[in-house]
Amino acid sequence: MSTPQPEKAPDLQHLRLYSLYRLCASGMLLGSQLWPYFKHTFQAPAFVFWILVVFFFYALTVSFSFRHLQSKSGLALKLQTSLDIVFIVVMMHFLQDGQSGIGLLLIINIIFAGLISDGRFAMFYAAIATIGILLENTHQVLKHSLQNGSYNDYSSSVLLSLSCFATAWLAQTLTSRMQSSEKLATERGQDIEQLARTNALITQEMPNGVLVIDQHQRLKHYNLQACKLLGLEDSQCQEIVKSQATLSMLTPAITQLLHSSPANRPISQDATKLTINNRDLGIRFHAISENMDNGVVIFIEDWSQIQTQAHQVKLAALGRLTANIAHEIRNPLSAISHATQLLQEDSVDPGTERMLQIISDNVQRLDQIIKDVLELNRRDRTNQEQFNIKNFMQEFYQQFCAVEKIDPAAFTLSIPEKHGMVMFDRRHINQILWNLCKNGWRHSKQQPRSLQLKVTGDKSGQFIHVLIKDDGSGIDPKIQPHLFEPFMTTEKTGTGLGLFIARELAEANGAKLDYSSNTNGTQFSLTIKKAIV
Repeated sequence: MSTPQPEKAPDLQHLRLYSLYRLCASGMLLGSQLWPYFKHTFQAPAFVFWILVVFFFYALTVSFSFRHLQSKSGLALKLQTSLDIVFIVVMMHFLQDGQSGIGLLLIINIIFAGLISDGRFAMFYAAIATIGILLENTHQVLKHSLQNGSYNDYSSSVLLSLSCFATAWLAQTLTSRMQSSEKLATERGQDIEQLARTNALITQEMPNGVLVIDQHQRLKHYNLQACKLLGLEDSQCQEIVKSQATLSMLTPAITQLLHSSPANRPISQDATKLTINNRDLGIRFHAISENMDNGVVIFIEDWSQIQTQAHQVKLAALGRLTANIAHEIRNPLSAISHATQLLQEDSVDPGTERMLQIISDNVQRLDQIIKDVLELNRRDRTNQEQFNIKNFMQEFYQQFCAVEKIDPAAFTLSIPEKHGMVMFDRRHINQILWNLCKNGWRHSKQQPRSLQLKVTGDKSGQFIHVLIKDDGSGIDPKIQPHLFEPFMTTEKTGTGLGLFIARELAEANGAKLDYSSNTNGTQFSLTIKKAIV
């Protein structure tokens, strides 16, 4: 069962107009009795005068209390409107024969009554007015009949009654349309407001700065990132928006750049470098409509980030090119390696054997570089699975010591009792640890406990740290800034891709590879997030 909708409070503007109309109408009628020039011919003028005085003060009282009446129930307003209709019918009754113009005020009353009640009670008020009109007309007919008169004309009363109903129907129809338009406007306003909030939320979350200006170059919207990049406080930008100041008050440099841009170009594809407060920024303009005369969205970026993104794009293209080259080199390299092996089997000259060995060693080095490059190109193809870190580390430790022929006393493994599950690509983590442990062993003193593999947890219990520590002489401070760059190596036999690939594989699995180094040795740390069990 549906619950009835609460009655809507009347519109304050309509109440104000209705109260003003009531006061003016009663005042004019009262004035007509005080000013002989406008005096109507009323029966019992003294009695009518006091009725007009009472109604005028009633109208005056209501006109000062219509705000209070708005918050009350609709019953008080219905009684007032009904009283107004009764008052006009009474005035019609006291008019002399032939004086019926005052009845037209009923139509105005019904119009206001329909507006105030949203058209719901317009027909009700028209019915009250019609009953009053017909009763008054019937009284006139009976009075003339008793006086042996022949007055039986209902035509004017019927026309006035029909006019009241027609006005009520028109008021009801127009009010219904007004309500529909008002509802639609309210919904559109809510949609626009919600869209504005959504746009504001999106722009606030954007990594780049955003400024929105209108056709008069007044600042309409901004995000906090724009304030940071321009070196301004949020309060300064808010003040400029509230005061409807132009863009030149916020940043004259961008304003000058905007004026120098072609107005008929809707989008500025490339960022223009601009230095503001000793900071290099990239500025792009995007017209809101067809050209920049109707408003512009200004995107502000950190120039260093633009350069970094461009560098990453170049590196990605270089990586694809390198992978293609590696595929092309692999076949002839295999042929060279096979031919070298055949020559080594038939050679008896020591000098020739030495030269063939050099060729073989370099072929193997090139083959390793090709393998590393191809592996790097497949770093994003992860096959992550959940596994026990303790079991994996024990298997890795035993396998590494056996393959690399390392004494377990020189390479120690430490795993806490409380371990956890991790989500990682087994092949990737095996390659990362193998590379790090092999580098650590090569640079260590190769004595007991020279290389340590340790698994620890953090205080939050969300991460696992895998530590590989050696007792070597540490990494040269000059090399440290370039340690993870591709093809960075200090050895003649190295490819310079090991640490670069290790970090790339770690990041592809959501892990982090870092290091610390001093004269007592180097420690690499692989931070892995625990799996949700």
